Amino acid sequence: MSVETTAVAKKSLFTPFNLIATVILIAGLVVTVMRFTGGLGTVTNLDQNNPWGLWIGFDLLCGVALAAGGYTTSAACYLFGLKRYHAGVRPAILTAFLGYALVVFALGYDVGRPWRLPYPIFVQQGTTSLLFEVGLCVMIYLSVLFVEFTPALFEWLGMKKIRNIVVKATLALTILGVILSTLHQSSLGALYTIVPSKLHPLWYSQYLPVFFFVSSICAGLSMVIFEGTLSHKPMHHLMDKEYLDNHDGLILGFGKAASLVLFGYFAIKVIGLAYDNNWHYLATGYGAWFLVEMLGFVALPSFLYAVGVRDKNLTVIRWAAGLTVLGIIVNRFNISMVAFNYQLPAAQRYFPSWGEITISLFVVTIGVLAFRFISTKMPIFYEHPDYKGEH
Repeated sequence: MSVETTAVAKKSLFTPFNLIATVILIAGLVVTVMRFTGGLGTVTNLDQNNPWGLWIGFDLLCGVALAAGGYTTSAACYLFGLKRYHAGVRPAILTAFLGYALVVFALGYDVGRPWRLPYPIFVQQGTTSLLFEVGLCVMIYLSVLFVEFTPALFEWLGMKKIRNIVVKATLALTILGVILSTLHQSSLGALYTIVPSKLHPLWYSQYLPVFFFVSSICAGLSMVIFEGTLSHKPMHHLMDKEYLDNHDGLILGFGKAASLVLFGYFAIKVIGLAYDNNWHYLATGYGAWFLVEMLGFVALPSFLYAVGVRDKNLTVIRWAAGLTVLGIIVNRFNISMVAFNYQLPAAQRYFPSWGEITISLFVVTIGVLAFRFISTKMPIFYEHPDYKGEH
């Protein structure tokens, strides 16, 4: 396989993807220097009204939600006993680990002094703050994800003893991961319950923690399908028979689960709307956009998932997964930017600068390159020959 991998790497050196990635990395490095030498004002449109912008809305809120495939896949395999999904665990764990690592990396741009990130955890704890709870959970969960990822690393390095020790702790790590994910996914939604006067009533609800947690399950299931679809063609030569044999079954199973969870998410959003009696807002401009989000990015993919599973049509399921991933991004953007500070005049509304967009593209590009590098070198899509049947 190594010979084949080397050959592919040589062929793909000057591909359009590599050239675009190189341009983004160079631009990102330039903006990074500007940010850390000139401050936030040099590269962002943040101000007193909008202290949180694209780096929180996309890099943090979307990043954490879309990385939920790690706990959903490992829970399905190890807690619910659905062993037929085992081949999808390592790609999902790797995606989740890289996603959370890049969330922490991107947070350094907002904080400005990344070396102070551990300060609230180890030096002066704000135990009554939701941000403290989120930070603590993310730190521990990132550590759990790293340990869950290490069997692939140790197999690649030939460290059999320590690899076997980590594998024995898989069930405990999965349970801990599910608990931590439940806590911080919902806490991210709870952060916005403290700004009832700033967030538009159609998106504000005391059920925001529940909305964030349930939607993260939809995001995780859909992201596994979406990421598997993107990886299937360029990394097909790295996938062994077990992965390929179970791939279609995983898509059908996750598609069925995603359809049900999306339907449940749609139902509790309607309940939240009715509980706060916000029906009259639906006749406004924000109401039209709210309906686009609910009908176009929640109800429609739920229906497409159901049709795709009924007809065993993988193409429809893949389109539903892409639509759901886009819908999660739209939802998090609506809450953190579009519907936030909705009462301000247009001139004072926030729109991300080119520097903020560049850094977000920079972070995503690093994640894609890291995933491709690790998947090429380590047993992510195939079983290591020395550990056949031991997983």
